[in-house]
Amino acid sequence: MTNVLYILIGLAIGLILSVIYNFVKNSVGNKTILKSTELANKIIEDAKQKVDALKKTTILEAKEEWYQTKKKLENEINTRKNELHSLEKKYNDRVLNLDRRLENLDKKDSHLQEFEKRLNSKEANLKSKEQELDNLIEQQNTKLSEIARLSREEAIQILKNNLKNKARNEAAKEVRDIVEHTKASANKIVAGILATAVQRISVDHVSESTVSVVSLPDDEMKGRIIGREGRNIRTFEKVSGIDLVIDDTPEAVVLSGFDPIRREIARLSLEKLIKDGRIHPGRIEQVLEKTAKEMNETLITIGEQACMETNIHNISPNLVKLIGRLQYRTSYGQNVLKHSLEAAWICGILATELGLNQELARRAGFLHDLGKAIDHEYDGSHAAIGANFARKNGESKIIVNAIEAHHEEVEPTSVYAVLTQIADAISGARPGARREMLESYMKRLEKMEEIANAIEGVNKSFAIQAGRELRIIVDPISVDDAKTAYIASDIADKIEEEMQYPGQIKVTVIRETRQSAVAK
Repeated sequence: MTNVLYILIGLAIGLILSVIYNFVKNSVGNKTILKSTELANKIIEDAKQKVDALKKTTILEAKEEWYQTKKKLENEINTRKNELHSLEKKYNDRVLNLDRRLENLDKKDSHLQEFEKRLNSKEANLKSKEQELDNLIEQQNTKLSEIARLSREEAIQILKNNLKNKARNEAAKEVRDIVEHTKASANKIVAGILATAVQRISVDHVSESTVSVVSLPDDEMKGRIIGREGRNIRTFEKVSGIDLVIDDTPEAVVLSGFDPIRREIARLSLEKLIKDGRIHPGRIEQVLEKTAKEMNETLITIGEQACMETNIHNISPNLVKLIGRLQYRTSYGQNVLKHSLEAAWICGILATELGLNQELARRAGFLHDLGKAIDHEYDGSHAAIGANFARKNGESKIIVNAIEAHHEEVEPTSVYAVLTQIADAISGARPGARREMLESYMKRLEKMEEIANAIEGVNKSFAIQAGRELRIIVDPISVDDAKTAYIASDIADKIEEEMQYPGQIKVTVIRETRQSAVAK
């Protein structure tokens, strides 16, 4: 019985505990659901607030962008309006100016008409007065004829004959005296002056050549100069414009070219390459470029030495460089710088003998052939080119006129221009001074290069092989391979039409492209 009681009590306690557990479980679940619902509602509310805030921000940004765009467009419209107002103002001003000019022209036209009327009136008055004067003269002549019992024509003829005979006698006597006195003194003075001038500047003359010879240490150097498949000699001739003649002459190479400066640069460059020993296309181009720069300095030094030798000061540096270039320029085989120095001293001596300004005369003679240094670069005679260049570099009007008039292209305006003509003739006409064949040869080669350089797309042109070949380098960008044939044909046709030359002239057009990169 006791055991059954214990069992019942245990069951009752278990039931009570189960009820309590279910109650507690249900209570806790409801609270969790409530909390979850509140949290979800709160999250939804926060999301709505954020969406509203984002919406407002987006709307504000869109409005701001719209306002900025509107402001920019308004500014642009205002700028256009201002420009239109400015253009309208300029147009109105021009119209106003045109109206004023038309008004002034109308006034001038009316003034001219009035002036023309006054002139016509004065002309009519003058004609009437001339008629009255003629009538009075006729009356006086009639009265004189009646008094002298001669006709008017007879009286005039007698008077003319008397005056003519008297004037002839007096003039003949004066002329005879002047001629005799001038012959007695002028011949002696002129002969003495010219003899003194020629004697004091008497120098030996060596005709300039169109070739230079470079000595080689051995014949093996010829092969190095030619290079593999001739690439060295081709590069040298193309860059320098000078023809290299390598023949059977032992230990010597001949450089041939009509431009003395270009030939001298090539000679110095070849000597440097031989001495250095490194001969390849890149080195050849480098040495030629460096030598050309050094030549510019050499020209200035030569010009300064010539100015010091003639004691001429205050010469523009531009003129000094041109004077240096005259060292490498010839005229009929005569070195132009030596000719200029001779002319300067002759002018100075003549001016001293005549009591004139010796320094001014020497300056005119020294600069008279200045244009020959650049006459191949400009159109016109060397006298006009030199005068224009001297004028731009501050030389006086006397010097400019002496340069321009020394070949009688313009009238001399001073005695110094005449002295320059005389000095130029004395220096050039003395025996052995000049050779015409060399000058005509050089002009022919210059003409060949001039014809080539006039063609569009030509960068450089060189007359080589003693004028038997014209080598032309074209711009590889503007000229393609097909066009090179047309350029060669056009230049050959122009040479045939415009020049006279012996034999044949070969025209070679070179188009070369180069690509380079630097390895670091």
